[in-house]
Amino acid sequence: MKHKQAGAALVEFALILPLLLILTFITTEFSRALYQYNTLAKSVRDAARYLSTQSPGTKIDESKNLVVYGSLANTGSPLAFGLARDQIKTPEWKLKGANPVINTVTISIAGCATSPPPCYKFVPLMNSAFGLNFGTVDYADITATMRGAL
Repeated sequence: MKHKQAGAALVEFALILPLLLILTFITTEFSRALYQYNTLAKSVRDAARYLSTQSPGTKIDESKNLVVYGSLANTGSPLAFGLARDQIKTPEWKLKGANPVINTVTISIAGCATSPPPCYKFVPLMNSAFGLNFGTVDYADITATMRGAL
């Protein structure tokens, strides 16, 4: 009986291995997309917080640098692969409410799901595996709004 089963486990493993690898790749890329989205959301919040302490209409270049590079200087590597300054929308200051009137500032990254190019999209490390195409992930605009100085 043992001679008839010799190698059966190896054949079963060989049949299941592609499915396990595809599930591993999908989980890894989905995790990377979530991590990258959270990194971008944090950088946009930091820029909105920075702009909320500035006079309206000033320090726009520095805020874009803060979103892309994580610092006020236009140096270093981008926080996310493929992120560029031209994908950052110009910050908007608005007066909202009545008695008291609140000045708000909004800054956002143009996402390809809701904005025309130039826009940001997540690109996976592997485009395909075993004939399965992973494609790209089109984020919506990543936006942060904070109360600004009057």
